[in-house]
Amino acid sequence: MTAIRLLLADDDPLVRAGLSLMLGGADDIEIVGEAADGSEVEQLVDRVRPDVVLMDIRMPVVDGLTATELLRRRADAPQVVVLTTFHADDQVLRALRAGAAGFVLKDTPPAEILDAVRRVAAGDPVLSPAVTRQLMAHAVGAGTGSPRRAGARERIAALGDREREVAVAVGRGSSNAEIAAELFMSVAGVKTHVSRILAKLQLNNRVQIALLAYDAGLVEEDGH
Repeated sequence: MTAIRLLLADDDPLVRAGLSLMLGGADDIEIVGEAADGSEVEQLVDRVRPDVVLMDIRMPVVDGLTATELLRRRADAPQVVVLTTFHADDQVLRALRAGAAGFVLKDTPPAEILDAVRRVAAGDPVLSPAVTRQLMAHAVGAGTGSPRRAGARERIAALGDREREVAVAVGRGSSNAEIAAELFMSVAGVKTHVSRILAKLQLNNRVQIALLAYDAGLVEEDGH
């Protein structure tokens, strides 16, 4: 099995050393580089071609949010997991909007950080439904007349009826299996619809679908 190529980005050398020791010991993880600031990340990504970047949000010159936004604009972008000390931080939400696949708290047990890296490398977001709902509730500050809500609804209008139903279900934090049962579809059919939604709306992952559904007010209107 090919090892997951992991790049660490954190301004604290002790944190980097701890993460490298903790994660590099796994048989399926290869630490391919370390960045001390977000300003170093793009150049390192070009050189070492990581599958996943574990990115601290707060760095002194270029923060992890800006570095994530720059990375996720690339056609060959690696997946990004942000590191933070707060799980309802506004910067976490901005990183997720920019295309980060999820986040882990700095005091997360080593086994859970390993699991997060593996899941993201496999294409799965690292937010549980409960955490997703908590973040979305924190994110909902847009009123019915706000530019964000209007823009989100304009984007959602590009979806077909079935795609919209799937997007709403994703916004509730439902898994593919739960969406399939609710909408009388196969799991494969749900995955196809999610892929179409991502392509139509030019999104990176289902976390962004959920955020867009909240911004558009679809989840609230649906009674959840």
